[in-house]
Amino acid sequence: MSYIYDLVLQNGTVNDPANNLSGRYDLAVKDGKIAEIAPSISAGAAKDAVDVTGLNIIPGLVDLHMHASAWLGGRFAHKMMALAGVTTALDMSGPINSVLEIAKDYGCGLNIACINYVRPGDTVKDTNPSRAELENLLTDNLKAGAIGFKILGGHYPLTPEATATAIDVALERGAYLAFHAGSLATRSDIGGFQEAIKITANRNIHMAHINSYCRGRVIDCHAEAEIALSLLKENPNIVSESYLSPVNGTSGECKNGVPLSQVTVMCLEARNYETTEAGLEKAIYEGWAQVNQELGGVVILTTGQKAVDYWRSKNTDITISFAVNPEIPRLRIATARRDDSSYVVDCISTDGGGIPRNVTVEKGLALVRLEAMSMNDFARKASYNPARILGLVDKGHFSIGADADITVVDTNRLKPVMTFNQGQAVMHRGRIFGTGSTIITTPAGKETVTARGLTPLVVDSKETPFCTLR
Repeated sequence: MSYIYDLVLQNGTVNDPANNLSGRYDLAVKDGKIAEIAPSISAGAAKDAVDVTGLNIIPGLVDLHMHASAWLGGRFAHKMMALAGVTTALDMSGPINSVLEIAKDYGCGLNIACINYVRPGDTVKDTNPSRAELENLLTDNLKAGAIGFKILGGHYPLTPEATATAIDVALERGAYLAFHAGSLATRSDIGGFQEAIKITANRNIHMAHINSYCRGRVIDCHAEAEIALSLLKENPNIVSESYLSPVNGTSGECKNGVPLSQVTVMCLEARNYETTEAGLEKAIYEGWAQVNQELGGVVILTTGQKAVDYWRSKNTDITISFAVNPEIPRLRIATARRDDSSYVVDCISTDGGGIPRNVTVEKGLALVRLEAMSMNDFARKASYNPARILGLVDKGHFSIGADADITVVDTNRLKPVMTFNQGQAVMHRGRIFGTGSTIITTPAGKETVTARGLTPLVVDSKETPFCTLR
């Protein structure tokens, strides 16, 4: 028997802001592409038909900020993202070689991109790398499969001058450029964010996790949020995201008796712990710092003596989380709008992956339930906008011929129910069916990705620029 379609989802509510769809439709898939959306499509026309009555069908979730390397996130990141309804994601630090290794060995059928960090003493010699060193680093990163740079200013800062040079180098090559605000002159707070705005100088970049700079470290956190929103309105060249989780993620690594990450130092300061290795150990034992521990095929947050022992067993080089994100700034930043009704902060992200805060569906649908945004708004921030920022013109919407990347959610239970990547089942009701990984790369990285046994999805920034929406 011949079938017209490979898959039909029937009786669901389709939410597709790009095509102004919000209503009860059937959706059909053929050869990995959206083939038809209509009020009724016969189940007999498809090889597989799934009744999704009472559920919402949105373009596959695109997480624009996650971690899935051995340095941050770890080997279970793909599984945790798939369970959370994600179909595409951007690793926001690398290292790229580790991201590719984990994608090959632990892939769950997702599309993964990576930008590699610029880190003093690691990827560059010191805090003031030369233009030539940065150019060589970018060339190596792109060849290895990454799509650009991440400036880790809040964690491992460069001089302001070197930060500006890194931005120049990336943008001159058309590479993706993301910035965790902060430099040797500032910190990961509203002051660092204000400096970052000046350094970017009206150029198209991705400013990471806006609510991270609004934790009340300089002035009242509500006032910090309003400053951040005002600056983003004044700088439409910047694309941005924020997360909805109360916890962050940072490095627990210590050397010579002190934490290496300045974010970790700031989190200890927030509760008046000593900014030393001993102070971090005390914070873990007492529950302020939560160790990211692999257990049962996922990562969980742990505290107390067992968490201290686990942290020590990893020679302190492991992710730590702190509940440092105030509620009201998180909600305000997620829902604030520009004068034209578009969102000030373009995307909902997680900064998760293998860090256990993949709550886009749970928290995002809670905002829908509160009528703080519509389902189409949610789909725009969680799917359409991040796909466009990544240059993925065939994702984030249900136009006929677009990639059949689909997330089905239950708005009553605030949970993802099933996902498909190019029409192939990835997750269904908590079970993972997807395998392998597709790596989003540039023409420079295609050969490396292929040689590693992974499927490349090539984005050419000359044709589709990164980090643009407006």
